[in-house]
Amino acid sequence: MQAQVKPMAIKLPQQERDRLQQLGVVKKRSAHWLAKEAITQFLDREEAAEQFKQESVARWEGYCRAGKSVSNDAVMSWLESWGTDNEREAPKCG
Repeated sequence: MQAQVKPMAIKLPQQERDRLQQLGVVKKRSAHWLAKEAITQFLDREEAAEQFKQESVARWEGYCRAGKSVSNDAVMSWLESWGTDNEREAPKCG
């Protein structure tokens, strides 16, 4: 089933409209396509950033409750071992 598509008006300064038109010519795409793509990429990026923020807050709250963590030195040592013959196991939370 295809998502319902409804028109939406966006007011842009003339300078931005001109830039969009010019880029559309260069990219061989319509200004409409470029605007939709820009909005989609913005939403994807902002939703990912918000999810990362919420996960970070949840981790911080978990740390505050449990008091367990892994030191930066332990994590860096583990990461530095990646791709070597002596790759280490992930450090344990303690």
